[in-house]
Amino acid sequence: MKLEMTGQMRMEQRMKLAPHMIQSMEILQLPILALQERIEQELNSNPVLELDDDSSPDEAEAPAEQPAGDDDIAEKALVVDGENQAEDFERLNNLGDEFKDLIDQSGPYHSRRDDDEKDLKLEAIKNTAAPPQSLHDYLTEQWRLVDAEEPVKKAGGVIIDYIDQRGYLSVPLEQLHNKDQTAFTPEHLREALSLVQELDPPGIGARDLRECLLIQLSQSTDDLGFEYRLVEDHMDALLENRLPEIAKKMDCTLERLNRGIERLSKLDISPGLQVGRNESIPITPDVIVESPNGSEDFSVRLADDSLPSLRLSPYYTRMAEDNHVSDTTRRFLANNIRSAHWIIEAIEQRKNTLLKVAKAIVRHQRDFFEQGPLHLRPLPMSRVADDVGVHLATVSRAVSGKYLQCAWGILPLRKFFSGGTEDVTGQAHSWEAIRIKLQQIIDEEDKTKPLNDDQIKEKLAEAGIPNLARRTVAKYRKLMNIPTAKFRKKY
Repeated sequence: MKLEMTGQMRMEQRMKLAPHMIQSMEILQLPILALQERIEQELNSNPVLELDDDSSPDEAEAPAEQPAGDDDIAEKALVVDGENQAEDFERLNNLGDEFKDLIDQSGPYHSRRDDDEKDLKLEAIKNTAAPPQSLHDYLTEQWRLVDAEEPVKKAGGVIIDYIDQRGYLSVPLEQLHNKDQTAFTPEHLREALSLVQELDPPGIGARDLRECLLIQLSQSTDDLGFEYRLVEDHMDALLENRLPEIAKKMDCTLERLNRGIERLSKLDISPGLQVGRNESIPITPDVIVESPNGSEDFSVRLADDSLPSLRLSPYYTRMAEDNHVSDTTRRFLANNIRSAHWIIEAIEQRKNTLLKVAKAIVRHQRDFFEQGPLHLRPLPMSRVADDVGVHLATVSRAVSGKYLQCAWGILPLRKFFSGGTEDVTGQAHSWEAIRIKLQQIIDEEDKTKPLNDDQIKEKLAEAGIPNLARRTVAKYRKLMNIPTAKFRKKY
């Protein structure tokens, strides 16, 4: 077989996204806090881009103060009376070029910061909280103060290494010792585990839920002997809600048993979460929907007051058009001016698209904003895309990670897009509204005779939501972490 290389030509059409289109899609998808960070990055990387502080052009383009060491330039500008003034004015005429070169070297003028004005970045660094101590470091710090033999200390350090985020020992104790491990023995491991379980927070180092509760009960200063016996001897029956059987075996009343369960409910089943990083992501609404003065009309506006206004630097735009500036500098400025135009246009396009999408949502979900979550209607994203006149993917990016603030709270914009079903009257109900109604039925049921899935289905049909399968009810009940009727029963 002969191998050879040949060349050939062909014509084809390909769709490629321009860089500014990619940037526009990225900007559209950013929520308000991420957009603020992106603007800050652009301001730091692009010298042509600057904040528009609404200052007058005369103030923004004020000439720089004369440096103290420029005596030679000042001396050249001096005109002496009584001498040949023609030469003096000729020197003044040529002085403009020297000043121009000096300005080109020194850069644009920036007004001096007042002594009383605070550095915002420095203040942000000072006010940023230090990262919290991790659970592993917290336990290790306590373990250093424990008085024990050296093999026990080493065994305890290994145990702490395998304690998970919730505070449980994540591997069997026997696996922490192998034939190559000579620093400690299995007996040292068991002794170290007992000492680790005495550390703070109570319940740390447990291997299961039962042991976690027993550790906390044994370390409590209250009289919890009844609760200790309840967990130690009847944990399996307690998890299956077999309270009459437990009451008979413990020779107590159901009232006494319910009081014990109530005290157990105050214990922490994940003690490790008390320590360590607990980052909460702040939620800032991107859209605000209001009803001014209780009127029936809703006003929709963007919550972009914190976004800075951007503009091109007049100094650098003039420099880019100056033929006396080197070609390299002009090309550099032209690229940055183009990038600045793109970011400004992308932010403006984001505002317009997001506002149009929000107004379309309010039009289609007017019953929700007037009457509440139970009146949320099915709304496909394609319908809003047709109303706004954009592609479906554009609407998806516009609502991604963004929130809307209204009288019913701060809600994700994606919440308003869902499927649903129709009732007997032909009125549509979204799946979100069905889940809310299901939760309402569960909350109002008789806990001594909780409803099963078939009975919940009948209740939903009575509320005007028929034709739901029992498995659909069970599916949403599980998604909402609602247990079955057996475990919801109260004795």
